Amino acid sequence: MPKTNKLEVDIASHSIQGLKDNNEDAVGFFVPEELPVLEDKGIVLAVADGVSSAEAGKEASDTAITRFLSDYYQTPDTWSVKHSGQKILSSINLTLFKRSHEFASEEKGYLTTFTALVLKSRIAHFFHAGDSRAYLLRGNEFKQLTRDHVASIGSGRSFLARAMGMDNSIQIDYSQFTIEADDVLLVTSDGIHDFLTEEKIIELMSAESSCQERIEALVKSAFDNGSDDNISGSLCQISSLPNESLNDYNSKLTRLPFPPPLDEGVILDGYKVLKELFASSRSQLYLVEDTETGEQMVMKTPSINFEEDTGYIDRFIQEEWIGKRINSDYVVKIIKQQRPRTCLYYLMEHVQGLSLDKWMEKNHFPKPKVAFNLVEQIAKGLAAFHKMETIHQDLKPANILINDENQIKVVDFGSVFVAGLAEVFIPLEHEGVLGTATYSDPKYLLGKNTGVQGDLYALATITYEIFSGKLPYGDKIEECQTAFEYDRLRYISATEANPIIPIWFDRTLERGVSFDLEQRYDNIPEFIQDLKKPNPTYLLDDPKVTKNKSQVLFWQLLSGFWILMLVLVVALFAQG
Repeated sequence: MPKTNKLEVDIASHSIQGLKDNNEDAVGFFVPEELPVLEDKGIVLAVADGVSSAEAGKEASDTAITRFLSDYYQTPDTWSVKHSGQKILSSINLTLFKRSHEFASEEKGYLTTFTALVLKSRIAHFFHAGDSRAYLLRGNEFKQLTRDHVASIGSGRSFLARAMGMDNSIQIDYSQFTIEADDVLLVTSDGIHDFLTEEKIIELMSAESSCQERIEALVKSAFDNGSDDNISGSLCQISSLPNESLNDYNSKLTRLPFPPPLDEGVILDGYKVLKELFASSRSQLYLVEDTETGEQMVMKTPSINFEEDTGYIDRFIQEEWIGKRINSDYVVKIIKQQRPRTCLYYLMEHVQGLSLDKWMEKNHFPKPKVAFNLVEQIAKGLAAFHKMETIHQDLKPANILINDENQIKVVDFGSVFVAGLAEVFIPLEHEGVLGTATYSDPKYLLGKNTGVQGDLYALATITYEIFSGKLPYGDKIEECQTAFEYDRLRYISATEANPIIPIWFDRTLERGVSFDLEQRYDNIPEFIQDLKKPNPTYLLDDPKVTKNKSQVLFWQLLSGFWILMLVLVVALFAQG
């Protein structure tokens, strides 16, 4: 193969279940086709060996490989390989750990080893936990790059001392080294390296054949040599390397200059500014048009007020990564860059419509069916965040856009908390204006991360306002600065502003915005369920609800049940 000024490899992977009933290994690799992605992110090959005794080893290994290969390429161009890999693996580990604890009573654990190599420019980076392995063959020199994380308990017995999902935090071995043309790299599960001698591995790695043929030969040889485990590996040979100057490519991107204020008509990196949409002391939003495709999108730029604030810059960069990870029809999409950036900014889809606060000004007391449809869409948007172990933390009407078909998009990733990345949680600032402090959980504002319950509080507050036009604790909540001041507030029944709201619906809202986490709902689906269908507990507390015709009508419109069903529910529970 002729030499070129870019990283080129021959790469392949192979995995079989062997003598076992199931294959709990997972292998994978990715070679970007686009040169900018190849230069920015490089090539990844990885293996994960699910711990069979943990009952969920297959799911764990599949999750680790799939998430790493996906999330790594979504990280900001300005993050180093080490920073990207460690952030992602920390998040994946916490996901597996939480899943393990969901099945504690069944002794079902999501545990897996993990070994990955990232080849970028002329450097190889490896990430490792467990007893899977990575090897380097360079000419006649053969080296095991990783060390096995196992502990001996005597009599030739040992156990796995480190694995993904084993604890709520994990120490990942990381190192890097310079690669050379014709280097051969191998990652394996113990189904290969426990059953082949070093000499045999070297012989098969150095064979004059394709990487696919070599990795298949390694797997077959391990099986023929008595391997009683799943047998998996990925093999890569370096065909060509880029010029040395690309070594510093990422470090040059790490601190891109801030763009200047962008006036209408200015073109930046092929994006023409059509108008300014929003500006604050922290950032600006512009409607821009791609001069090549004509596509309109939104460009977010950082405020020059923070040019020397490295923490702000890192969080701004992280917003783009967070947005790329969220895939939902109810969350604004981050647009992938097609050209190199000369300044610090990122692009989002352009959503035409009103923000929810403006929509509510024009739609006082909307029809219950319309209002509840909006609430359900917002809940689905939050679910997409929570699926990726992220918490929005700053949900408010200004961060929710509605188009002409009453379809919503949740926007703004500036305050998002990512589980496993503890440093990302920063108590929200109490700015003293209508907005963040009105809708965010007071626990946030006082410095505590309440996770999903915090987003639920915001959703319940917004739901209250959509249906009543008011706030559950009145405008005085904006004046609160301490826990004592919050304790003095009292919930205001939504029925005072909108008399047709049933008692059961109001009590669902009250529980959703409770300052007491023990009283507040634990999760959003339960909250939505009690909004859709009367909770019998609330009905028994106030049987007069069945006698109020307007409340019955509200309920019929909202949930679609006939009044007879409500009477039957009440009667059944009254008899019990």
